[in-house]
Amino acid sequence: MRMKKIIHPELYQGDRKKDNYFEGWYYKLVSEDQKTSVAFIPGISKNKDDPHAFIQVFLSTTENGTPHLLTDYVRYPIDDFRYSHETFMVGINQNTFTIGSLEIDLKTRHGHIKGRFKLDGTTPIKTSLLSPNVMGIFGYLSFMECYHGIISMSHHLNGTLYVKDQAIPFDDGKGYIEKDWGRSFPKAYVWIQSNHFTNPKTSFLFSYADIPFIGFTFKGLIVNLLIDDKEYRFATYNGAKVKKEVVTKDRVSYTIKRGRHTLEVEAEATNSVDLASPRNGRMIETIKEGLSGVVTIKLYKGSSLIYEDQGTSAGIEIMTSPNR
Repeated sequence: MRMKKIIHPELYQGDRKKDNYFEGWYYKLVSEDQKTSVAFIPGISKNKDDPHAFIQVFLSTTENGTPHLLTDYVRYPIDDFRYSHETFMVGINQNTFTIGSLEIDLKTRHGHIKGRFKLDGTTPIKTSLLSPNVMGIFGYLSFMECYHGIISMSHHLNGTLYVKDQAIPFDDGKGYIEKDWGRSFPKAYVWIQSNHFTNPKTSFLFSYADIPFIGFTFKGLIVNLLIDDKEYRFATYNGAKVKKEVVTKDRVSYTIKRGRHTLEVEAEATNSVDLASPRNGRMIETIKEGLSGVVTIKLYKGSSLIYEDQGTSAGIEIMTSPNR
């Protein structure tokens, strides 16, 4: 069963965990006109002081060029959390999350949020024996503080979201799914995601974090760039190196090299909100995330520029520490 979970990180990993444990799935949905983006984060917090299930929601809408942001953390009794061992399914109260569908029925402090969505053409990452999931060889280890999984780099959406009885269509929209699990988020990290590029068959995921490991800390890199069904992976475990890093409150710039390929990344976060994050399984920390950022990528082979594009509706989190 453990090997199945390593190969299929979307499955619930924490059925045998009792304390100091969290697990959360991240569903991002963007409407066809990119005027509405929403992230649903169903999860579970296992600890002795405050065990519970939860769904975080972050809704960003733009009207007449003005962004409107809505966020809430909806708590449920831990017994409301349900899951499947065989195929991926997580349910919390009247909300159900699978790879192919979403059913949302949330009573938030902003009003009732409901919706049903069909997800088509999900895009898993490429895996191998040495890289059973996006964490590479680290995915086999059982003592990491935080694990990361990519479920779909990009897929199509159909459905309607109702926010206080206002209907927001998501037909022909785009989605993305990932997850995290373990004890705590890294103390410092940068996370970027977009699948809204000029080339509609481009999607991008970037994560660079301070990773605790057997008494010391190293900087762990995971970048997955998908262009026309061809995947470019830049990661600590495959020898990629960060040659340049510039991080400010809302902007980052990186130059990354692996073999003959060099990737330049620039991103700017806008309209960020506070979201809850875990420490020792308790959802007591705060991170900032925006859903309307911009990311520019340039990919070189040798000295030749082989791809350049700009992604919008980008999810961006920039969490810095004094030592970074």
